[in-house]
Amino acid sequence: MDVRLSTLPLNGLRAFDAAARHLSFTAAAEELAVTPAAISHQIRGLEDRLGVRLFERRTRAVHLTEAGRTLLPETTQAFQTLQRALSRLDRLGDDETLTVTTSPSLGSRWLMPRLGSFEERHPEIEVRVSVSNQLVDLSAGHVDAALRFGRGLYPGMQIDQLSRVQLFPVCSPKLNEGEHPLREPADLRHHNLLHDDSWVYGSGIRPGWDMWLKTLGVDGIGASRGDRFDGAPLVVQAAVLGRGVALVSADMASDELDDGHLIRPFCGDDSINLEFGIYFVSPPEALGKPPVAAFRAWVLETFQAEEFRST
Repeated sequence: MDVRLSTLPLNGLRAFDAAARHLSFTAAAEELAVTPAAISHQIRGLEDRLGVRLFERRTRAVHLTEAGRTLLPETTQAFQTLQRALSRLDRLGDDETLTVTTSPSLGSRWLMPRLGSFEERHPEIEVRVSVSNQLVDLSAGHVDAALRFGRGLYPGMQIDQLSRVQLFPVCSPKLNEGEHPLREPADLRHHNLLHDDSWVYGSGIRPGWDMWLKTLGVDGIGASRGDRFDGAPLVVQAAVLGRGVALVSADMASDELDDGHLIRPFCGDDSINLEFGIYFVSPPEALGKPPVAAFRAWVLETFQAEEFRST
């Protein structure tokens, strides 16, 4: 079989890719906004050009043949690559819009309170912020930059480490003035431990009380007991209300520590270092856009000025 790409119908390849992914001519037709008959016709034309059958057609279903299974990964990758290129091309001339993605914690606790200063410095730039716990594929070209909490493993991206992360205990001053004040880590046995279940290493290890107690050599305290929350804001609020002792990083509770609603009860070194950090991440080609370069410069400057230690 001697088939050249230039002789293959693009519509047929698109129809095959959609039908193969869905294993349905009807679903493929809905995705491509054509009729199922058109999908069938385009695929038959492609099969005729290739000289092989790509699908086994049955009464109520279609299945890929060996040839279809061989072709599918490559067509899917090719169309994804083309779509990324078109997305980047579409954004090349957009010099006044900046799209940033970040986690809910970083977005609410760090970015949003400070974003006004960037907008005052660059009123010509329209900023769009997307907040999600899911990592956005920056290579797709829909997003210019990200503020990420992680280990800095982002292949193919421009990466700037903004801070390292330390965890330390905090509690309400009222809790510390009660029957069992916190003078040393062993005193935690009298108190409820507050857990942030959104903290997870890529390996599945959860940085929290167990890690903190082992690092400081504290025995006899059940690290898993206490109240569990999905996210830093809830953990911090519970600590402010006196529900227990929370393990936080600086940005999680910076305002509450500054205004005295929370305190660090232990004197001396009560912090543990994590492998995690906060990173500015961007596709290298995006840094050629003035809004992205301006935002990166502002982020680096702001973190450096605050000597930030964060989640």
